[in-house]
Order: sequence, then C-alpha cells, then structure tokens
Amino acid sequence: MTVPTSAISKAGNLPAALTAFVGRRQEVAGVRHALRTARLLTLTGVGGAGKTRLALEVAAASSDSLTDGAWVVDLAGVRVPSAVPDAVAVALGVPDLGTRPVLEQLAGYLAGRHVLIVLDNCEHLVDACAELAQTLLTAAAGVRVLATSRETLGITGEQVFTVPPLAPDEAVELLWARTTAVRPDFRVTDANRAQAVRLCTDLDGLPLAIELAAARLRTLTVDQAADRLADRFTLLSAGSRSAPPRQRTLRALVDWSWELCTPAERLLWNRLSVFAGTFALDAAEEVCAGEGVSAYEVLDLLDRLVAQSVVLTCEAEGRPRYRLLETIRQYGRERLAESGEEGRLLRRHRDFFLHLAQRVDKGWYGPGQVENLARLRAEHGNLLAALAYDTDPQARLRLAAALAFHWCVGGFLGEGRRQLDRALAVAPEPSPARARALISAVWVALCQGDLAVADQWLDEADAVGEQLGDPAVRADVTGFRGVSAHYRGLVEDAVPLYERARDALTALGEERAAVGWVLALACVQAYVGDPRAAETGGWLVDSSEATGERWGRAQVLLALSFDAWQRGDRRETGARARAALNDMRGFNDRPAIARMLEVLAWATAAAGDHEQAARLLGTADTLWRDAGTAITAFDPRMAEHHARCAAEIVDAVGRAAYTKAFEEGGLHSSPDGAIAFALDTRAYTDSEADAGVGPVAPESNKQDIVPSPLTRREREVAALVAKGMSNRQIGSALGRSPRTIDGHVENILAKLGFASRARIASWWTANQTPTPSTQASGAITPGPTWCPNTPGAGPGSRSTTTPPSPVWISCAPPAPLPGGPTAPC
Repeated sequence: MTVPTSAISKAGNLPAALTAFVGRRQEVAGVRHALRTARLLTLTGVGGAGKTRLALEVAAASSDSLTDGAWVVDLAGVRVPSAVPDAVAVALGVPDLGTRPVLEQLAGYLAGRHVLIVLDNCEHLVDACAELAQTLLTAAAGVRVLATSRETLGITGEQVFTVPPLAPDEAVELLWARTTAVRPDFRVTDANRAQAVRLCTDLDGLPLAIELAAARLRTLTVDQAADRLADRFTLLSAGSRSAPPRQRTLRALVDWSWELCTPAERLLWNRLSVFAGTFALDAAEEVCAGEGVSAYEVLDLLDRLVAQSVVLTCEAEGRPRYRLLETIRQYGRERLAESGEEGRLLRRHRDFFLHLAQRVDKGWYGPGQVENLARLRAEHGNLLAALAYDTDPQARLRLAAALAFHWCVGGFLGEGRRQLDRALAVAPEPSPARARALISAVWVALCQGDLAVADQWLDEADAVGEQLGDPAVRADVTGFRGVSAHYRGLVEDAVPLYERARDALTALGEERAAVGWVLALACVQAYVGDPRAAETGGWLVDSSEATGERWGRAQVLLALSFDAWQRGDRRETGARARAALNDMRGFNDRPAIARMLEVLAWATAAAGDHEQAARLLGTADTLWRDAGTAITAFDPRMAEHHARCAAEIVDAVGRAAYTKAFEEGGLHSSPDGAIAFALDTRAYTDSEADAGVGPVAPESNKQDIVPSPLTRREREVAALVAKGMSNRQIGSALGRSPRTIDGHVENILAKLGFASRARIASWWTANQTPTPSTQASGAITPGPTWCPNTPGAGPGSRSTTTPPSPVWISCAPPAPLPGGPTAPC
C-alpha cells in the first residue's frame, strides 16, 4: 500500500521580528510576485543590504498560503560544504536517523510537501547550495527556495532579484526608528534632516550600516557621526574596485565601530567569534573570561556590545541567547587570529561543551531531561564546531561518546553515527575514551536497526575492555549483546545477558550503571511474560517518579503495555501505552514513540474503534519512515501484531476506509504532534473508563478495574484529594513539599483528562485502587521499603510480597539511572 507523505507543522520556524520592518514595500511586492512563478529565487546584493530581513518578511507574508509553512536555514555558521544538507535537516526538524545520505533523506521527506525554504547566507557555500537546491526542486514539486547570497547559485530555473540600497527617505526613516530605541527623544527635523540624509548616503543606504550608526547616536550628534564616517569611507573607496563589496563598505563601518569600542569590549568581541551560530550567557562567561576580561565583567560587556548592535539577542528552544552577525563574527575572528589567542579560545570552547555534554550524560536519569535535550539542540552548531576542533583526538572521542542521548533521544542518529565514525577513525589506539565511544556507537547503530555494525563495534569494545582491564566496559558490552539479541527476536536470550551486566556492575560498585541494566531487564521481562516484570517495572516507575525521570519510565510503561497485551488485558494495554506517551512529551525519540502508538493502536482496534486504530497506525508509520527504520528492527513479534491489527481493521471497515484513516493519521509527523493526536482525541474512552482513565466507569464495570496510568505516589495523592485535603495537608501527610504535591495534582489532572479536583474525587470514589500506604482510617504509613543499594536486594529478593514503596528509608536516595547509554527497550 502506498502511504502519502505527511505534512510538516504549518507554523514553520520563522523567527519573531524584534524590530519593525521599515520601507521596502516595492521590494516585498516584487519578490512575492516573482515567487509565484519561480521555484528558485536568489536575493543578491552587497553585504548589509538587508537581504535576510527582506527574505524573512516575504516568507512571513507568504506563509499563510503554504500548506507546510516557511522555514529559514541560517548557513552563516556552516563551515564545510558537506554540512549544508545537515543544516537544512536540522532547521526543518527532519529526523536524521537513517543510514542514507542526508540529502537523499531530505528529498524523500519533502516529496509531496508544499514549503518555502529560505537558504540564508549562501555565498561561501555556493556549490553545495546549488546542488541541494537542484536536488530538492527536482524531487519535490511543492518546494520553493528563496536564497540570499552575494553570488548567484547558477543553476537552471534560478531567478535573481538584486536588493538595492534603501531609498533616501526610507533610509532616514530606518535611522530614526532605530535611534529612538536607544535615544527616545531623537527626532529628524528640518534642522538635522540634511545631515541625516548625508549620513545615510555615506553609508550607501545599507540597513546594517545604518543600524550600527544608529547605536552610536546615543552619544553622538548626526553631524559628528557623519564627520567620523566620511574619512573612513574616503580612505577605503580609494582602494581597488575589485575588492569584495564587504571590504569596500562594511569593513570601513566595522572598523569604525571597532575603534569606538573599549579595549575590553574589543577583546570580548574577538573571543565571541569562536561560537557557531548562537550562544548562551554561561558559555560566554566560561569561554571568554580570563586575561583581560573577568567572568563577572562578561555580562556587562555583553550588554554594551548589544547596545552597540555588535551582538544581537535572540531566542532558541525558549531560552534567551546571543549571536553575532556573520560580518561581525568574521571580523572578530580575524582579529582573534592576529592576537595569537585563537588556539586557546578554541580549546576553551571545546572544553566547555565537553563538560556540558558530560554533565547532561551523567545526570540524564533525573529531573530536567527535556530541558537538557533542548539545551543540546540549541547548542548543536557549537557541539559540531567543538567536535571539528581535532587537536586532541581523545577529547573528541569523549565528546562524541558523551552526546549519546543527544544522538539517540534528541533525534540526531545520522549525525551521531557520522561523528562517532570520524572520531573513532582518527584515534584507533585502545584507550578508555575509545572504549566509551565504541559503546555509544553500538547504541546508535542499534537504534538505526544496523545490527551487523553494532555487533562489530561490540566485538571491538569487548577486546579493548579486556586489553585495558576494564570490567565495566565488558559488562556494558554484555548488556548491549542482550539488546542485539532482543532486536533479533531472541528475547529469552537477552534476559541472562542483562542479568550478567547488572550483577557485574553491582559487584564493581557501579550502582548507577547497574540500575540501567535493571531498566533493560524490567523491559525484557515484560516482553517475555516473566511474572517478575510487574514488580521490577513497578519499582522502576516509582523510583523514576521520585527522581523526576521520565524517559526511562516511559520505556518501562511501554514494556508493561506489551506484557498486558500478551496477557489479553486490552484495557490495561491502552492505559499503559497512553501513560507512556504522556511521559514522552518533549522528546524526539521517534522509534520509541512509534512503538507506543503501535501498541495503543492494537488496543484501540480491540476496543472496536477501528478507524481510530488505523489513524494511529498511520501516525506510527510516519514516525518509522522519518526515523529511517521500521518496526521489524525492534522485535519481529511487534511486526506480527501490527499485521494482525491491520488485517482486523480492513476486515471490519474495508480497505478504502482503512486507507483513508491511515493517511489521515500520517499527517501527524512531529513527535509531540503525534502524542497530542493520540492522547487528545479521547478515542479510547470506553475501555479507558473501565481502566480508571477518563470518564467514571459505570458501576457494573467496577469489578473489571485495572491499574490506572497513575503512579503509586499519584494514587496516594488522589486518595487524599478525594478526602478533601488541601495540597499543603497532603504534603504534610506524605512528608513532601506543597510544591511537589502541586506537581502531582497537575499530573493527575493531565493523565485523567480532568479540569478540577472534584473530578479526581469522583473518579477515585468510583474506581478505588488500593495503595500500599492508604489505610482504612485514612492515615498514611510507609509501605515496605527496598533499598537497591543493599547487597543482594532487588526485585524478586524481597521477603515481603507487597510491591515496593516509593518511600526510601534507611538508605541513600535512589541513584539516578546511569549516565552512559542505556539499552532502549
């Protein structure tokens, strides 16, 4: 069956304008008119002419007519031609998860879509941009490309629009608009209009030059500014007319702006040039401080550079960031090289992002997972720049390895595969860093379904671990051999391998790493129907809740939903799958989300809503396809269940209705969009009601109640909400802060689809689920406690049959699950 290509989010990624767009009415109309017939339109002109701002204004004005939105790709920070397709894929949110070349993946992904792609700053990558545009325009008839470049791309079908300088009236209007932002009382009057026109004329009517000059009118008069500029431009205009436009005009302006900076501001300007794309304040403070600039001075200096339009403010992943215009960055980089500091600053840049990656890696299983991934996404350009700094191959290995969660969970599998391959190729000698990089490479290959390559890396990692005498590496090798067996359908073979990995790491005192293989063990126990799965998985779900961890908990809930399906419990299957999807909000782990949608589709079909089940299968299919893999790569049995589910739907509603619903589901292509579709449609309402999810179950169904998607702690909170207790009272009873209880109540409302505490109380009354710490009197007492750090303790070794409580007594708090890569379930 042919499935149509799904649609990208219509919103696109155009940045919100922070300043008013001045003038250019004729140019906007002309470019929009040209785009009606041209599929490739290149805006050319000198640097600083306003090509980018004009392109963004046109894209914003055109976005409503584009089914799949307008997307901007900033190529200023891209250094090598081969990285152009990667930059486009990242900007469009295209998952780089397959083994095919990225350009080929892009062409397939865009086929059937109607988008406008703005390729910004192409002049230093003309050949690569030309190849990309030619490929995409040939493969996808609905794609249009608007490029900005000082040089045309030179391919068939390209139309060129030269962006002229601003007309004098528009230039003066821009000068007034930007100057009033820093000097509110500034006016253009009859007395100074001639000087304003002269200033703008001397600046060649270039918007960037005018904006930089406006920043100086905070302290200078228009006459003073014009007088200072005159000498600079006269001197430079006497040079060669064959010099690049930037050197004939903008360089003079930047030289002038540079000379008006203090020595400390110039020093920071130089050092900021090592960042690729945008950067955060903490990175600037760490990388740029020292030898002339103290850490506490960086913020003040940065503010002063922002005020002078040398540094721009922006936002990425919901966080404030900074950036340099490419002209400004290149100027600073030249000055940095001249100063002899370039090598030292590049090392500091590399070390900062190495420490950031290691911090995220080691603290992964805990609170802030989504936020940590968002930070790494915002730093993607800087991470690649740090990996490209190859003076220390061992540091490169450590960085590539520490980014395992960025590669595998953040949606950059293809990039991770390439970076790990390169890092391993340039440092072939056995070392601890190589061993860890090999382990990360194994995980990436497994996520791509490339089991043969994963096994090759495993063999080498085992040999390196033996040569180095590192039993921890060999234990992880054993665990990942279990993952490889699992993905081949040899699930029973995976159990002893996970157990050996867990036991070996526990014996070495590596409790954090050992808990990672407990997670894998819980998942595989559920997949093989081991009766211990509920206990092991229940403990992991509760301990994850206690630490704020979500991704690992979602993997366990997925496994438990599969276990429920194999046991024939369709209602629990749906409830568990929905809970897993809820935990995956904010992650870009397409393969995991696709598996959850698959299981939910099976349960939905079993409940009789066959068309909704087909939609869920269509959504999962889009995620599989965009991930560059398939359901068969993760367990052949899932493929069998998928086939049976699809056949059941076709039998129930017919091929035409199935295809229509499947295609509708395929329109949800982003991970969060897919989750929102699956959870917000309430398609599983009837059986969810029986399972304690959604509307209250009728009295006749109470005997069929199964555990809800609420965690044990959330059920305790729900019980006390039903008794009329406030959050403060509940916190006191459970020994938790009111803020923590606030979070639990919000989670309960979200998971059950309610809007008030009264609905929680009604639901609890109708669907009472006993908790280990809720007594008939209403008093809260801690249940039996299992400390995972106690030798010999663990699921199955407890002397009591009561499920483990999330209350931790007489032992250290539950260790976060390991920082290293953990077997995906």
